[in-house]
Amino acid sequence: MENFTFYSPTRFVFGRGAELRAGELVRSLGGTRALIVYGGGSVKRSGLYDRVVASLQAAGVGHCEIGGVLPNPRSGLVYAGIDLARREGADFVLSMGGGSAIDTGKAIALGMRYAGDFWDFFCGKATPAAAAPHGVIPTLPAAGSEGSNSCVITQEDGMLKRGLNIDLNRPLFALMNPELTFTLPPYQTACGIVDMLSHVLERYFTDTPDVDLTDRMAEALMRSIVAAAPAAMRDPADYEARATLLWAGTLAHNDSVGVGREQDWSSHRIGHELSARYDCAHGAVLSVLFPAWMRYVYRHDVMRFAQYASRVWGVEMNFAHPETTALAGIARTAAFFASLGMPRTLAQLGADEADIPTLAAGVVRAPDGTCGRFVRLDTEAIEAILRLAAQSDGEEAFK
Repeated sequence: MENFTFYSPTRFVFGRGAELRAGELVRSLGGTRALIVYGGGSVKRSGLYDRVVASLQAAGVGHCEIGGVLPNPRSGLVYAGIDLARREGADFVLSMGGGSAIDTGKAIALGMRYAGDFWDFFCGKATPAAAAPHGVIPTLPAAGSEGSNSCVITQEDGMLKRGLNIDLNRPLFALMNPELTFTLPPYQTACGIVDMLSHVLERYFTDTPDVDLTDRMAEALMRSIVAAAPAAMRDPADYEARATLLWAGTLAHNDSVGVGREQDWSSHRIGHELSARYDCAHGAVLSVLFPAWMRYVYRHDVMRFAQYASRVWGVEMNFAHPETTALAGIARTAAFFASLGMPRTLAQLGADEADIPTLAAGVVRAPDGTCGRFVRLDTEAIEAILRLAAQSDGEEAFK
């Protein structure tokens, strides 16, 4: 296990009615006027917006608002939110919705305390020194942004999707009511399930030795996600299944299962290019890319893939031929994603195979020109993974 520092300042309030504490917590953290950030009209149709505003008013907290956050959140709304916060004298950001609304709120909070262009942080020109206080009310179990240090924004000038991982991004509180996820459409629920499982997988596949503790924590988390997923898909109002997924999404990305180990993240880096170019849902992109990545890299550490197959999917370990076990685990992963109604190929995402060289060239790399840590991928390798993703499960390349 490697040395690590784990910092998680977020106060999590979980359960029915959690959103009713918004005003109390904003006021306790010094907020006097909150900028409410949200996506479409669902927060208003569901009554969530009215409940939160009433809570703010009861606590003597004023508010202004900006809506219209889109999936793969855009820079334009971040700029507009920063301007609005400054005009209105907002001193707190309160985001309601999925990962896109929360990430938009994170970027606005950074920009409110910076005299320059907030995009300077995402392209490496500057390092944030401060952020406005930020609280969140997640309505989609997926990105885990309510507990993570991550923020991903798409710069509309050039459609560059970039992430920023810093502790200032961690919200001060997250009000988590599983009932707020009951009305999610099946497709959004499925995308969220793939996203949170992928967050665990990016940490699970590592070259760091002696990480059995976090291995087993990650495996338990993945098994819980896999068990709760079909129940939530069958019955959107299954409180226990929804509660499991909501908290699993947080644990998958707050780094509690990633500390002390080298992490990969190449599937996410490649996926950002696809979602930026084709405006695909993040979870849908990962449902295509992750099995393709697995098929490309599994020979790097066959026993780790065999362990994954055995402990997460219950595949019987074939000690004489562990590769058979490893491939079965990869197949189970792809089949699970498909069972949720997720796409399996680039074509099903609306992506053009002819764009593979351009997509590969745009992937963010380390200084040595590679992407990922478990296996360091150069341009040729990234293109090969994308070609596997263009096939049905990529099986033909291994026959």
